Amino acid sequence: MENLEIKRIYDKLERNVLILIAIPIPFFAIAYLNSQNGTLSLDLPEVPEFWNSFGIGFVYVGLGMHYFTFHSALKKILDFNPNLEDKIKDYAKATMQRFWVLFISGMICSVGLLLFHNPGYTIAFAITLVFCSLGKPSPDRIIRLLKLKGEERQAIELLKRRG
Repeated sequence: MENLEIKRIYDKLERNVLILIAIPIPFFAIAYLNSQNGTLSLDLPEVPEFWNSFGIGFVYVGLGMHYFTFHSALKKILDFNPNLEDKIKDYAKATMQRFWVLFISGMICSVGLLLFHNPGYTIAFAITLVFCSLGKPSPDRIIRLLKLKGEERQAIELLKRRG
């Protein structure tokens, strides 16, 4: 019975993470294409240069902080050492917090590039995508991050099976 709850948590986490990864991509694509050849004639407001610096700084600080926050949460999970279902619930919560930060980062990069044409936003978006790729939950990643052994490891390996 416990495996069904873990599978439900994992499936929901995987779905939500994929949604948070996918939403900023088309917005950034439009902003990037507009910054490259300006084919869109958008009547954008003049935004003070302060917001350019603030936005890019906010994104880079957020990218750094999300990493440390996520790994601090993992350390707490490992130190507390609850049962497997509690570990997965805590892991899912930490992962969702991580991906909300990455989602916000991607959206700020899209808006920043659209408004300011600053290539720093393109670099920040690329870094965001790298973190998304490296952080996307998978059974192997869960096993590695939570340092699972024995029966717990086998229970998570069962998540690889679809159906």
